Amino acid sequence: MAIVMNNHVFKGHRTLLGSKFVTYGELELPTRYDLYPTSESGFEWGNSSKGANQLAFSILCQLSNEEVAKECVISFTNDIVRTLNNRDWILSASEVLKWIEANCQSFVRETPSTPASTIKKQSKSKSNVVKKVCKELGITQKQLAEVLEVPEGTVSSWAVKNEIPRLGKKAIEFYMQNQKNQKIVDSYKQFINLLQNA
Repeated sequence: MAIVMNNHVFKGHRTLLGSKFVTYGELELPTRYDLYPTSESGFEWGNSSKGANQLAFSILCQLSNEEVAKECVISFTNDIVRTLNNRDWILSASEVLKWIEANCQSFVRETPSTPASTIKKQSKSKSNVVKKVCKELGITQKQLAEVLEVPEGTVSSWAVKNEIPRLGKKAIEFYMQNQKNQKIVDSYKQFINLLQNA
């Protein structure tokens, strides 16, 4: 389930050397090649290219689901992505949601009893990535924050958004590899001790 925070915006930036960056809520926007492998060169904007379609799909998928994104990707590219400033741009989640509601027939809002900030995804909701990491490591979110040397609130924020930024993922991978290596070293030491005591 995608969570739409009122202050969340999509931001695009093109460097002087031509590199392109797109974020949502200060986290890198996933390209979603797994669902829509259209552009080999990543995101593009200010035109109607394959890269612009890739960006349109990722934005729509971030706030709705795969079905809505596939249905409306071309229209969203032509109406919105094509008009984005060539260098830097900001697009609010509320603007995108208004466009989706007006243009996508397969889009469904949750029932009135649920917060307006949530959107129904017709696919199964994925398990929480932070809880999964903590379970795999056998530690709490507080301990994960200590391991990564980040505030506990940062890890809590990741858990709420159900996403970990790229650098956080890398740090967790290094920590997990370090734990595996430590187990190997400990096993080796035990083996040496057994040999010496035999």
